[in-house]
Amino acid sequence: MSRVAVIGTGYVGLTSGAFLAHLGHDVCCADIMPEKVAALSRGEIPIIEDGLEQLVREGMAGGRLTFVVGAAHAVAGRDFVFLCLPTPEQADGSADVSYIMGVVHEIGPLLSPGSIVINKSTVPVGATRAIQQALRRADVVVVSNPEFLREGTAVADCHDPHRIVIGCDDEAAGMRVARLFDNVSAPVVLTSPAAAELIKYASNAFLATRLSFINAVANLCEAVGADIGDVALGMGYDRRIGFDVLQPGPGWGGSCLPKDTRALVRIGEDAGYDFSLLRGVIAANDEQHNLVVSKIHAMAGGSVADVTVAIWGLTFKAGTDDCRHSPAVTIANRLVRAGAKVRAYDPCVRHALPGLEVCLEPYAACQDASVLVVLTEWEELRALDFDKVAALMASRCIVDGRNLLDPAAMRRDGFRYTGIGRP
Repeated sequence: MSRVAVIGTGYVGLTSGAFLAHLGHDVCCADIMPEKVAALSRGEIPIIEDGLEQLVREGMAGGRLTFVVGAAHAVAGRDFVFLCLPTPEQADGSADVSYIMGVVHEIGPLLSPGSIVINKSTVPVGATRAIQQALRRADVVVVSNPEFLREGTAVADCHDPHRIVIGCDDEAAGMRVARLFDNVSAPVVLTSPAAAELIKYASNAFLATRLSFINAVANLCEAVGADIGDVALGMGYDRRIGFDVLQPGPGWGGSCLPKDTRALVRIGEDAGYDFSLLRGVIAANDEQHNLVVSKIHAMAGGSVADVTVAIWGLTFKAGTDDCRHSPAVTIANRLVRAGAKVRAYDPCVRHALPGLEVCLEPYAACQDASVLVVLTEWEELRALDFDKVAALMASRCIVDGRNLLDPAAMRRDGFRYTGIGRP
């Protein structure tokens, strides 16, 4: 058992800390918000993530997981200190590392000799070595250990990761970090700090590229009369391609892909490389938003001004309550600015959003709507009573931005239906 501190109890920090406690380590998680620490200490989880509440409560019940206010109260006597802090996007696209550096300066004098600081935050190339210099501690080593958690499946990703990446200049320190995960069956990639940092960005950028590509192919399918479902199926059987991330939609979003793709473009610019391919991927994603908005306008008769539009789904993907950079919210806001009255339903969103009427159940969103738009792939939406939906709506028009519904069934029920890349 190792004594571990985790600084930051956001999505990454809370999940990582709870999982390390599950592995048998003594984990102390720190946050700057007293009310959040108090809630976590009662076992109250601020985010929706399958299995996370059970993992936190298991660690607390076993005495292996505690929460404190302030990084300074967490690091004393700890063998490993994980940095799980936000790195928000700056105006030029680069990642803001000021939260990390602020904590580094705070904890530097308090770290135990021989301890290891492990950066899990997504940071620019060179940040691990910059943290090492900022600590001013020759007896403390800094290691990069990027996270690859997917919202909605983060706990499962901890139990069964595709790989564990460790970037370090000190191989012995890297091996010590690897031993924290001895009970996890996954390949360990031991590399340099720069390579570890770039692996994180490149992985997210590649996923964004796949999503933009399949959306572009879906748009081509509409132009030539092919079905994207059949095309993606035929592509996916090629083992070099596979089926993952071949589902078209309204664009990609969330807390990571938009931020990390722009940051990687910026990293290239700073290094003198024009990452034009990735800039094209970002532009294609923006265009996908435009395409869905255009479909909605067309279904409304050419304009959404003074038209009631129902939206099902606000989160950027199913299985999470995260609306950050959600294409659904982006599209909804575009409709509001064009004069539409937007009613929205999402099973995980209950808070108000500017300009939108957020409904507590899906049928309420459809009342008097001229167009129904599906923007998040919540499975429960398939099983709704579409006779009831039709009776509530002012006109039977559906724009299925996730290809979630059965086009033939919708048309049999009298709906005008359009999806993404479907004839």
